[in-house]
Amino acid sequence: MPAYDEELFGPVAAIIPVKDQAQAIATANDSSFGLGGAVLTRDLARGERIAAEQMECGCVFVNDAVRSDPRLPFGGVKDSGYGRELSAYGLREFVNIKTVYVAPRNH
Repeated sequence: MPAYDEELFGPVAAIIPVKDQAQAIATANDSSFGLGGAVLTRDLARGERIAAEQMECGCVFVNDAVRSDPRLPFGGVKDSGYGRELSAYGLREFVNIKTVYVAPRNH
């Protein structure tokens, strides 16, 4: 199905049966894109661990839908982009830092 390996902007739901958690994570990561993902679980600690350590995307939401929020850095990985927008991290993406060093007179 085209929805398996194309970057979609929803609302879209592709239902792909898997046998266990490991296959679910592998299927979610089997993409050249990585903007956002979601983990739905009753075990919040497990969901946070999967989101932080195993999902290959720029934004992962546990028990919620992927969305942007001005307080949170938002952006993707892989072919979904580089860098972040929004929040303090996002603001730094759009500026150039300049270093000016003035040596002391007795240098």
